[in-house]
Amino acid sequence: MGGSHYRIYPAPFYNMHYVYILLSKRDNKLYIGSSNDLNKRLKEHNESKVFTTASRRQLELIYYEAYKIERDARIREKRLKHFGKAYQELKKRLTINPAFPCKCGVKGAGFTR
Repeated sequence: MGGSHYRIYPAPFYNMHYVYILLSKRDNKLYIGSSNDLNKRLKEHNESKVFTTASRRQLELIYYEAYKIERDARIREKRLKHFGKAYQELKKRLTINPAFPCKCGVKGAGFTR
């Protein structure tokens, strides 16, 4: 990656599928997505190659989950995007406070801060 400023999240595992959460540094809003290549997708988001986040860059990866089965990742992404109980529970884990949208002091698997 030479002079690239993109950080590798996580070590690339073959045939893994990821659900991820990005934080927009521009408006402090969260974006939920999924991909089988997290590094490539983060780069696409930050280079405005993804329509839904092009106006919200710079984006920071704050959380991810890894799945062996793509269907499982897609189901999790869908549940999180519907802002139901799964989303509320994850927000608690991320300790997001509306006044300070990303107080992500939590450490452990999937947390990038």
